[in-house]
Amino acid sequence: MTHRDATPSRGTGPDRTDHGRTGPPRPPGAERTERELREALRALAGGVLPDPDAYRTARGEWLRRERRRRLVLTVLVAVVFALATLIGLWVLNQAPSNPGVIFSGDGAAAADGPSLPRLRP
Repeated sequence: MTHRDATPSRGTGPDRTDHGRTGPPRPPGAERTERELREALRALAGGVLPDPDAYRTARGEWLRRERRRRLVLTVLVAVVFALATLIGLWVLNQAPSNPGVIFSGDGAAAADGPSLPRLRP
């Protein structure tokens, strides 16, 4: 017999079983209290009736919220698009008005000015 065979698993020893264990002692009249409480709850639950238009009301509320979400999303997209357009136009307007290096000549065609010598074959 090996050590593994002789050692029981955790929680399975004879002192850890729940067989025959009872709960704490019940106070006198507990059955009567439970019965009265059960009857009271049954009477209370029997008096609750569902609203006949509950589904229609819930669905209408859900549809209103969904429309509102879509409207808010549409407005948000329009605002972002307009803001991006305005920023782009503002950036383009901030460009210097004087010509850059590429357009530094007097406006004459490039063929009129000096050119590189051509190699003759």
